[in-house]
Amino acid sequence: MDDGEERTGRAAARSKRADARRNEEMLLEAAAAVFVASGVEAPVRDIAAKAGVGMGTMYRHFPTRADLIIAVYRHQVEACAEAGPALLASGATPHAALGQWIDLFVDFLVTKHGLAAVLQSDNAGFETLHAYFLDRLVPVCAQLLDAAAESGEIRADVEAYALMRGVGNLCVGASCDPRYDARRLVEILVAGLRTTP
Repeated sequence: MDDGEERTGRAAARSKRADARRNEEMLLEAAAAVFVASGVEAPVRDIAAKAGVGMGTMYRHFPTRADLIIAVYRHQVEACAEAGPALLASGATPHAALGQWIDLFVDFLVTKHGLAAVLQSDNAGFETLHAYFLDRLVPVCAQLLDAAAESGEIRADVEAYALMRGVGNLCVGASCDPRYDARRLVEILVAGLRTTP
């Protein structure tokens, strides 16, 4: 094989890897959206269709439903973790950034509750994922709370873990009762963090 053929082979392999990463990203985004809309037991073909890929691509990336659920969980934790600093940098105020981040966290929780129910059978695996969730998201929430407290917008005595736990508790069962608007209650909770003028 000459140098030209070798370079062409390497470029093709990189392109294939880039396509595979793109497909995986599309599948994870599609799965999260389908899980929120239809629950974690939604047909895998619906996820593949939403991502615009075939079933073979789906099974190449995620051979089992559990593989897909764990990947979605991790993907959403990372997206939520990365969003915090970005919102803080671009938000009108630290309190506004906190509110936007809490909205994303609520979206994650809606999916997470369904995922958690499916993953409970593997208690050790679930505990590992839960620890990962806390390790990644509690510091991000703390950063947002600290910035809002330092700007004088919110009270300074709110701990990140307590706020996240409170938001999580407000979201429990929200998908089962159409009369219950968890998002509205979370908005009230976040508004209640404000210091009084």
